[in-house]
This record gives sequence, structure tokens and C-alpha cells, in this order.
Amino acid sequence: MKIQNKNSSVVYSTESGKLCSDCHEPAVKCSCRKKQMPVQSDGIVRLIRETKGRKGKGVTLITGVPLDIEGLKKLATTLKQKCGSGGSIKEGVIEIQGDHRDMLEQELVGMGYKVKRAGG
Repeated sequence: MKIQNKNSSVVYSTESGKLCSDCHEPAVKCSCRKKQMPVQSDGIVRLIRETKGRKGKGVTLITGVPLDIEGLKKLATTLKQKCGSGGSIKEGVIEIQGDHRDMLEQELVGMGYKVKRAGG
């Protein structure tokens, strides 16, 4: 697809759906966003317990892990298995259901990360 004007581009196509703004490929087949690294951190992995927006159910958030998306998925799978609970990855943040900060801190320190507890 050739773009004539730098300020105008196709955002949606009935043929392929939503398009990536960088490579102009269909969003499902976009390769440029999959390779992007999460925002660079200060080298400290932070553990946060949060209940906001979850109807009182607590989750443990793990932020600042210096891995790409594939590495985050593998780490999240390992940590969820160690905790025996579910979870997900949203915008480079690993969410583990429940308050497992003690166990997660031990596991992450054992993997060589510098870990801090953040929040309450």
C-alpha cells in the first residue's frame, strides 16, 4: 500500500479490518508491534497488590521486567504455576490472581532480578 500524503493514511479497511499505523499491514498480521520491547525500566522489578476495578478481588502486579513479549509470557506461565493461580499479561505488566507477593518475591530473586514491593 502506497501512502501519498504523510498526514493521511487508511485506518480501517473493509477487506482486512484495522490496520497498523507503522507498517500499514492488517493489525492481526502486524509484525512490527510484536517485536517491540516494553518500556525500559530502571532495572527493578516491582510487586504491587491491587484491588481497584476488580470488585474487591486482589491481584499481584509485576512491573519493570526487562523482557520482550515472548519472555514475559514464559515468565508469567512459570510464576502462575508456582502460585497455583491464574493471571494474564496486559501492556507489559504481569497480573497474577491473588496476593502472592511473598512467593513471587522469592522466585524472582532466585531468577536474579532485583525486586521491590511497591504500594500498600
